Amino acid sequence: MPPRPAVLTKRTLDKDLEKLTHAEDAAKHVLRRLVAPGLGLIFVGLAMLFAGVYVFDRPGAVLVVAGAALAGYMAMNIGANDVTNNVGAAVGARAMTMGQALVIAAIFEILGATIAGGEVVKTISSDIVDAVQVPPAILGWIMMAALTAAALWINLATWMNAPVSTTHTIVGAVIGAGIGAVGPAPVNWRVMLEITSSWITSPLIGGLIAAGLLYLVKTLIIYRDDKVEAARRWVPVLVAVMAGGFMAYMVLQLSPRDKFPSYTIILIGIGIGLVSWLGARPLVLAQARDLENRNGSLRTLFRLPLIGSAALLSFAHGANDVSNAIGPLSAIVHSVGTGGDAIRHPPLWVMLIGAFGISVGLLLFGPRLIRLVGEEITKLNPMRAYCVALSTAFTVIVASWLGLPVSTTHIAVGSVFGVGFFREWYTRHSKRRIAYIRRKADSFDVDEPEEPNIHERRRRYLVRRSHFMTIVAAWIVTVPISGALAALIYWVMFALFV
Repeated sequence: MPPRPAVLTKRTLDKDLEKLTHAEDAAKHVLRRLVAPGLGLIFVGLAMLFAGVYVFDRPGAVLVVAGAALAGYMAMNIGANDVTNNVGAAVGARAMTMGQALVIAAIFEILGATIAGGEVVKTISSDIVDAVQVPPAILGWIMMAALTAAALWINLATWMNAPVSTTHTIVGAVIGAGIGAVGPAPVNWRVMLEITSSWITSPLIGGLIAAGLLYLVKTLIIYRDDKVEAARRWVPVLVAVMAGGFMAYMVLQLSPRDKFPSYTIILIGIGIGLVSWLGARPLVLAQARDLENRNGSLRTLFRLPLIGSAALLSFAHGANDVSNAIGPLSAIVHSVGTGGDAIRHPPLWVMLIGAFGISVGLLLFGPRLIRLVGEEITKLNPMRAYCVALSTAFTVIVASWLGLPVSTTHIAVGSVFGVGFFREWYTRHSKRRIAYIRRKADSFDVDEPEEPNIHERRRRYLVRRSHFMTIVAAWIVTVPISGALAALIYWVMFALFV
């Protein structure tokens, strides 16, 4: 008797279709996670092609093309890890969406890197390891190893949600590769000592300035009986201080060294601040019309200044930290003799690789650390975020005048912690706040809230201690790890290719 043919019932067909649907969803999920790395790989390929167009018929072209790939990879890591400090506070305060922050930061990073980035390349490319004492061929391989080690460490730190300093990473990598290649003699240990001291001073200064600004905002605006009227008076002043300070910073960065005396730069800042106050006053008065006397109204009045400060911080960051990617590439171009005096005057194509690489890294991988800096360390509203942005800018300005090699990462994160720790202290000890709460309780005829016990206070900590310890640990180990990794990579490269 012949076997009966199999009959595909409707139930069996539904199960098979459901399995196919689950398989398709799983495939889409996997492919979605590969989009960002794939686009990053495409950018690295374009950077290699871009460099090859300029050096394909010159000696050392292969080394320069490989250096361009590493510089593009390094720039993307800077964008993913470092640029979050510029817009993280604004996103955490909900003054702008994640998409708006990414677009604004990408645009101003490119502008800052291409317009004002050329003046800061020399330190990375020749001042840390003396290029005069190192043979050109060895210098090129030192910078190749430094770029590889720095990019790998920053990539790992980004994956671990640790906003490390890209400046300290590349400095440690250059020193480590230099010592591995030619010993400690060509290393400028004075620069290393200054950087080590800035580990402590820069976040402390940023945190103290941010806490002081938040104290002024709370005293002059937040804990006033008429908040909106106080904001009408003081927000234009804060905008003027921000604009004047940033203009002084830009003059300091864009002008040749010692071209303008200090008092001239101060006068320029004061003049721009006065113009900004005159322009901001009617805008703030128009925004404040019909606003209720509550903290939500203050968030509205602080939104525009916060967006402006985030954009200007991105410009300043692009002008300074692009050197962490293209400084070593400039030294590689100089070492093979294809770019003239590339150490002091990097070619435009080198600058463009760094500028666009930072923006590509920010757009593809930035949201992860933006949420950490802006939301998870401590809760930020527009007033607190404005204090973070302004303190970061002013700390960079003061450090530039003093000649200190500071990190925008340390300053910005230190400012966020400063705001959080100050809020904890102010919540417990401020007589003005306690008096304000009592007046509000009397006006509504309600009982004052009871003071929480010590266990409840610890539960209500405004700064997450786990993030604090993770970030501090990442700062401490950055230079030693990047230096050791760079030395190891140099020895491997030397054994394989030289």
